[in-house]
Amino acid sequence: MIQRGGRGGRCVRCVGVPSPERRSCVRITPSTARTRESSVPWADSAVIAVRGLRKVYEVPEREGGVRAAAGSLFRRRTREVVAVSGIDFAIQPGEVVGFLGPNGAGKTTTLKMLSGLLYPTSGEASVLGFTPWRRDRAYLGRMTLIMGQRNQLTWDIPVIDSYELNRAIFRIPWPEYRRRRDELIDLLEIGELVRKPVRNLSLGERMKCEIAGSLLHQPTVLFLDEPTIGLDVGMQRRIRAFIADYNERYDATILLTSHYMADVEALCRRVIVIHHGSLLYDGDLPGLVRRFSPHKTITVEFEEGFSQAPGERLAALIAPAGEVVEQSAIGATLRVPKAETARVTGRLLAELPIADLTVEDPPIEEVIERVFSSGSSEAPGQDQVAAEITREAERR
Repeated sequence: MIQRGGRGGRCVRCVGVPSPERRSCVRITPSTARTRESSVPWADSAVIAVRGLRKVYEVPEREGGVRAAAGSLFRRRTREVVAVSGIDFAIQPGEVVGFLGPNGAGKTTTLKMLSGLLYPTSGEASVLGFTPWRRDRAYLGRMTLIMGQRNQLTWDIPVIDSYELNRAIFRIPWPEYRRRRDELIDLLEIGELVRKPVRNLSLGERMKCEIAGSLLHQPTVLFLDEPTIGLDVGMQRRIRAFIADYNERYDATILLTSHYMADVEALCRRVIVIHHGSLLYDGDLPGLVRRFSPHKTITVEFEEGFSQAPGERLAALIAPAGEVVEQSAIGATLRVPKAETARVTGRLLAELPIADLTVEDPPIEEVIERVFSSGSSEAPGQDQVAAEITREAERR
């Protein structure tokens, strides 16, 4: 039954909140918690569902100097910093979703709330039918958070000893543990690494061992925060292949943050873009390009023997709105508005000796950079993309 205050129940609002900040609020007994977690009507069939999720930090501030330092002992000034501003989204079973945003956008804060490390200021979330910040053992045994900049393996002992510690924490039976451990060691090709102390491993080797340790309990929900950060191209490719294989084997639901667009393009059919704590876009990658890039990229290659670069003539052919991005004696790269693509292409083919011509969307990195820079508060409304972002934010 639901109780207000009293003993024997878990405070829904105060889990993870320091004692001075706790308030008299609703408590739920363990039996009631199980009932409520299994029924979240607004989440429907989604594995991960978020509604109005918001996180606000209080940050102390003071001026420099001894007098200001002494004054802050008696009168402390703070300001509110909104890390996440009322976002909504839902992720279905087996989806791999990219969670994109610049530094400070609120990505890691959101993942920490969904994994139960942070308590939100307001809003609701359901993951596998559980409320994450209640930290139920059943929930923690079915999810994992992998952070590329944090270590869970003990620094001075062999990797395999840390794995056995995880086995004890998650109460994995020995036969099941050995089977999963050996399977992960084989998939990630770390057989020669697990007997070494963690301190003796390179960054890429350590990251592979971290991933294996985080998956020993075979979670079905993975929160991946920059899993390939700092790794070389070959290691990034191998980790991407492993994540894709794990998703296919276990129908795992994955929420991935990464500043490497190769990770997102290889793994994610859908992306969620967040900026200044607010949701800007939720849809597929091609849709993101269509929505936030008003241009096409045209690459031309001149016929052999055409030794003179067209110079001003090329600029005149794509005028008035086109732009020459790069030019040489053998070819050029142009950026033109989508509406002008057909006209410009026809003029180029008719008036220049062109051996090859391709028309494509701009690279996803360029689109993402444009979205972030145009969506910043310092430069609102400077171009079509910024206007689109502003309208989207107002609608939400």
